[in-house]
Amino acid sequence: MKQFAALIQQLELTNKTNAKIEALVHYFSIATDKDKLWLIALFTGKRPKRPIKTSLMKEWCLEITQLPEWLFLESYSAVGDLGETLSLLLPPPENDSNQSLHEVMQDLKRLNNFSEEEKKSYLLNAWNSFETHQRFLLNKLIGGSFRVGVSKKLLVNALSKYSGIESNQLMHSIIGNWTVNDITFEELIQGNHINYDNSKPYPFCLAYALDKPAEELGEVDYWQIEYKWDGIRGQLIKRNNAVFIWSRGEELVTKQFPELVEAVQNLPDSFVLDGEILAMKDAAVLQFNDLQKRLNRKNVSKALMAEVPVNFRIYDVLEWNGEDLRQQPLAQRQSHIQSIIKPEYTSVISQSMSLIVKSWDEVKQLRNDARNQNSEGLMLKLKQSPYHTGRIKGDWWKWKVDPLSIDAVLIYAQKGSGRRSAYYTDYTFAVRDGDQLVTVAKAYSGLTNDEIKEVSKFVTKNATEKFGPVRTVKPELVFEIAFEGIALSNRHKSGVALRFPRIARWRKDKPVSEIDDIDSVKLLIAAKS
Repeated sequence: MKQFAALIQQLELTNKTNAKIEALVHYFSIATDKDKLWLIALFTGKRPKRPIKTSLMKEWCLEITQLPEWLFLESYSAVGDLGETLSLLLPPPENDSNQSLHEVMQDLKRLNNFSEEEKKSYLLNAWNSFETHQRFLLNKLIGGSFRVGVSKKLLVNALSKYSGIESNQLMHSIIGNWTVNDITFEELIQGNHINYDNSKPYPFCLAYALDKPAEELGEVDYWQIEYKWDGIRGQLIKRNNAVFIWSRGEELVTKQFPELVEAVQNLPDSFVLDGEILAMKDAAVLQFNDLQKRLNRKNVSKALMAEVPVNFRIYDVLEWNGEDLRQQPLAQRQSHIQSIIKPEYTSVISQSMSLIVKSWDEVKQLRNDARNQNSEGLMLKLKQSPYHTGRIKGDWWKWKVDPLSIDAVLIYAQKGSGRRSAYYTDYTFAVRDGDQLVTVAKAYSGLTNDEIKEVSKFVTKNATEKFGPVRTVKPELVFEIAFEGIALSNRHKSGVALRFPRIARWRKDKPVSEIDDIDSVKLLIAAKS
């Protein structure tokens, strides 16, 4: 547990990817195989069932500390996290535990079969044996709220550096069907429980943003023009009657989209497709905000599939019946697509169609209309281009629409992490809703270092309330917020969700009375219809 706690502290103290990878590699080099296995399980969401209610943990902490409840609640309000509050309020431990992460996790699994008194006895003994940070982690693990700022991709990159095994193979291995009790660390990373050759994806071909007038690209006839769809870029793979779906972020997301698997499962050919997973209903592309409801779920219900149907819109064919097509011209690769699209599955599998144009002026008109198609803009692909590995300049360009923008006022601020930990860098903005203000976006980027320092000074002098690390500030600073898209949302108090919000500029010339109101913000949605 000491090694695990030390690792978590290292990860919390940096926002640098390489530093996090090095910390993980060091842990893998010193931890036992059982501890390494549990770390992978915890970092990939394979946590045991919560064994003790947090209300009981609070009750037992009050018994030990003899603190009045109001003081506990004040402390909780200041800290902002129950697990951390408990660990800070408890008296120093009288014992020193050398339990490993594996031993602690096995104890937590057994707790589910204990009586309340037995659970209390275990937890009080553990609190009296772990130092503050170890207690904090124990509380998070018991309460079911353990989270860590390490993506599956970062974890896999660290495992790859430690083991020398290809990262995509490791990704397939760690998110497959396995449990800590049924596999060893070596069996897991070697992928003994999977067939990686079937699922292996290709590196994605990426486009550069168009950085010159379109006319300078030459004759428009040399180019294939498509909409740039706003979903999840992915590869749909069918080999040896097994189907896999990889995201561009190198995560295996097959289980999240069962209808895509069903659509291609019985096709006679094998293939690797590059495309976009879109939320799509009645032949209309929905907002990315709708697609988010389908993401990061262990199980997808039939009700959710009906509420948010998805479609795999094919861009390209990278492999056909075992043959690598990537060096063939784009048009030749795409000739196989119609063999995949069957009439009964057109709502689930479709082709990203080439737009018919005769001039660059017509291309510009299509770009200006792209947002009305729920598209981010256009893709320009040289018809003779191969499918490159990574980002190669010249053959593929993305030409996105200009961002939308609103004027909003800063109402909350929070300090950043790492090098930014001394400054307020995480901001929440609001617009008017009658006589009130309603939050509409959070943004973390767009200001210069000097502007960040200036805003931080303002927050320090003008904070009116504290909620854990968050400060409420006087609504005086106005900013222009740019974003890529907007949609209605029941999950947000304002009723809208902004896509990729960021600070475009600090509007020192504007008073708060001139910020946008929520009705004008919602008009941006109506303008698309």
